Amino acid sequence: MKKIIMHIDVNNAFLSWTAVLYLKKGSKIDIRKTYAVIGGDEKARHGIVLAKSIPAKKRGVVTAETLFSAKKKCPTLKVYPPDYNFYKKMSDSMLDLIRTYSPDIEQMSIDECFLDYTPVKHLYGDEIKFAYKLKQEIYDKLGFTVNIGIANNKLCAKMASDFSKPYKVHTLFDSEVKEKMWPLKVDDLFGIGKKTAQKLHNLNINTIYDLAHTDYDYLYKFFKNQAKDMIDSANGKGSDIVVSEESQPKGIGNETTLNRNISSKEELEPYLLALSENVAIRLRRQKKYASVVVVTLKDKFFRRFSHQKKLVNATNLTEEIYDTAIGILSEMNTEDGIRLIGVRLDKLSETSSHQVSLFENLKVRENSNELEKTVDGLKEKYGFKIIKKASLMDSKVGKKYLNK
Repeated sequence: MKKIIMHIDVNNAFLSWTAVLYLKKGSKIDIRKTYAVIGGDEKARHGIVLAKSIPAKKRGVVTAETLFSAKKKCPTLKVYPPDYNFYKKMSDSMLDLIRTYSPDIEQMSIDECFLDYTPVKHLYGDEIKFAYKLKQEIYDKLGFTVNIGIANNKLCAKMASDFSKPYKVHTLFDSEVKEKMWPLKVDDLFGIGKKTAQKLHNLNINTIYDLAHTDYDYLYKFFKNQAKDMIDSANGKGSDIVVSEESQPKGIGNETTLNRNISSKEELEPYLLALSENVAIRLRRQKKYASVVVVTLKDKFFRRFSHQKKLVNATNLTEEIYDTAIGILSEMNTEDGIRLIGVRLDKLSETSSHQVSLFENLKVRENSNELEKTVDGLKEKYGFKIIKKASLMDSKVGKKYLNK
């Protein structure tokens, strides 16, 4: 039986939630109906448009442009500051409401989540009728609208929720991919950023249909390891596993918020090394090994996403964790600017039964293990700063990170 996955996405979250906040405070004006944007201090780095009202959008205001530029397009534009604490309350309220129907929820970002409807369909009936009921209940009780996409996997559910807005329910079941998704521009495929889309257009791959029917070997020449995922996505293939908080594996993780948006993967690598070393040390302290490495990113639009890789051999070596993390990062989209990066180790065990390949020097690996233990001991005795990896010390990021 195919799964039924829903993607619930708040329409224009920051502006809608700010409107709810002002209405709660007694305002007679619903800023969603006025020339309004959510933005930071115009004199500071945060002076960009985080969200805009429909009237402002009609005047040409776009997300991520400077407030100065937006006001040139719309002189009567009013700027409202973001209130992340209130946004968190609104997000939690929505998730709590959805949890009254099912615990199988995976939060994708502050304003969107996945719901595995499969286990509760026998309780609530037809998924489309339920989706209409749920979006109405969210509006009636919380004061903002959502879009809901329904599909057989998370990718298609996400695509469906973006079809047309606001306050809509759309489906994109496996049987509908050819009709509803293939005619769309390749730019509209989830996970395809602006730079990737332009590269595809340069290769005369203009629609999702074109990408779905592109030869893998040909695409690999230009996109390496991303090629398979891109073709699979274009064919509507994706994970149908919704990972709720209750089912998330207990692991070891560390994240850091960056002091600016970074889109270069090369610039992100020193952070990844520092984080890998941090979690590896904690893993060795617990005398455990990890079988799964997860890299988490949050972009400038506060969208959070993770990729993971299962290891052939469980490990607690920094270098192996870092190398795996680098491989994962190479397959992730960073074009929209990364604000947060994290590394997590999952599926922890007390032992590691190592499978040796023909080309592996087991003695070198054992020496690396002993060296890591020795270094850990020195750091425990003299402090974390006593020994640092040369590759970290060669970078400004590494110096800043490790000299905290």
